[in-house]
Amino acid sequence: MGAAQLKRSPLHATHEALGARFTEFAGWLMPLQYTGAIEEHLAVRTAAGLFDVSHMGRLEIRGRDALALIQKVTCNDAARLRDHQVQYSALTTERGTFVDDLTVYRFREDHFLLCVNAANREKDARWIREHQEGEEAEVYDVSDHLAQLALQGPAASEILQSLTDVQLDHIRFYWFEHGEVAGVSCVISRTGYTGEDGFELYVPVASVEWVWNRLLDAGQAAGLRPCGLAARNTLRLEARMLLYGHDMDETTTVWEADLGWIVKLEKGDFIGRDALRRQKEEGVPRKLIGFQVHDRAPAREGYPVLIHGRVVGQVTSGSYAPFLRKNIGLTYLPIEHTSVGTRFQIRVREREVEAEVVPTPFYKRPR
Repeated sequence: MGAAQLKRSPLHATHEALGARFTEFAGWLMPLQYTGAIEEHLAVRTAAGLFDVSHMGRLEIRGRDALALIQKVTCNDAARLRDHQVQYSALTTERGTFVDDLTVYRFREDHFLLCVNAANREKDARWIREHQEGEEAEVYDVSDHLAQLALQGPAASEILQSLTDVQLDHIRFYWFEHGEVAGVSCVISRTGYTGEDGFELYVPVASVEWVWNRLLDAGQAAGLRPCGLAARNTLRLEARMLLYGHDMDETTTVWEADLGWIVKLEKGDFIGRDALRRQKEEGVPRKLIGFQVHDRAPAREGYPVLIHGRVVGQVTSGSYAPFLRKNIGLTYLPIEHTSVGTRFQIRVREREVEAEVVPTPFYKRPR
């Protein structure tokens, strides 16, 4: 896809003015980095980073049967949600594999917002509509009307509090509130994709440049940096947050991705329930594990993974971890080789280097 055909964030000109380097991602031209991926990564771990994540998809489900429809198409139990609570979940196929992973926001029993992956926006909306079966609920793609910012890091709360009257310490992790930020009405959600404390803001497109600039101004003294996709990727990997299309997709089940905690078989019927129940009873043939490379060279996505000289898979995500100063990654291994401490090999530029299964998440923020 040529650069002229790629979608652009409403903040594209702002990113250009900040000197961003851009990359193609999921059909979008998005900032890869500004001053440097490692600097931006470390800023989020030690101070704060501001990300434009407007490429993500945002779907609203409204109507009397909105909750019933979400219960049918997702594997987690959305009936447990209270108003203004958020839930990590997945849209699953009949085989128990991923149509997508997503976050579910409950405004009321008849009004939900789904935050989905950028590349899956149209696919997800179509999938949900195909499974309505006469339920009184409508699916609206509101992605073009809302921008999305992520303010992440230990200083995020202090920075954001200077621009809003909403008491941020009253918003628990995976909850949200309505409120004004720099005079603009937003949804303020205590969520993120970095492993740090922080917030995601859903902002009207017409006002997002104003909010972005006010946040950067307010955070300057605290060390806030604009951050691109490169830092976002290494941050989420350190925190073992999976990336659709890399660590899971329509060929991997929720159990295999080691996300069984979002499968609620007891909630009643949903798409993929029978397959997931059967796999839980029979056991999985493979599982996603975290590894550390015992070599100076990082193991990148797509590198072959070997056990006793036989290729058994490939690295799904892999990178140098700037905060941990280690080479880490994720891969699927046969279930009998997934115990912590198990050694295997990764082919890195025609060399076979040693890797070891380690506990995850690799990084967990201090409480």
